[in-house]
Amino acid sequence: QVQLVESGGGLVQSGGSLRLSCVVSGTIFRINNMGWYRQAPGKQRELVAAIAGGGSVSYSDSVRGRFTISRDNAKNTVYLQMNSLKPEDTAVYYCNAGSAREVASANFPTWGQGTQVTVSS
Repeated sequence: QVQLVESGGGLVQSGGSLRLSCVVSGTIFRINNMGWYRQAPGKQRELVAAIAGGGSVSYSDSVRGRFTISRDNAKNTVYLQMNSLKPEDTAVYYCNAGSAREVASANFPTWGQGTQVTVSS
């Protein structure tokens, strides 16, 4: 069973930066697509960044140019560098691993506890 442990969240002022980490176990990390998601209060969970096993990346329009997703296969870890943070980035951030279709649809039976990101204005 896949286990995911997210960390790195916190409280930051608008314009600040944070780096999130997600350690993955229970799956062959290096061949999996990875996604970072966020869920704000009262809203649906949304995919903000994805990275394929081969390293190709994609971003939602709301974070493109500000967030960078990367991975370290040796550490079974995926990162999300978040710069120029805005109050609307406030949410609980989650990661997950799977096929490209699973990552795009967020169709996973298991999620980690997430990490809270709060951006003050």
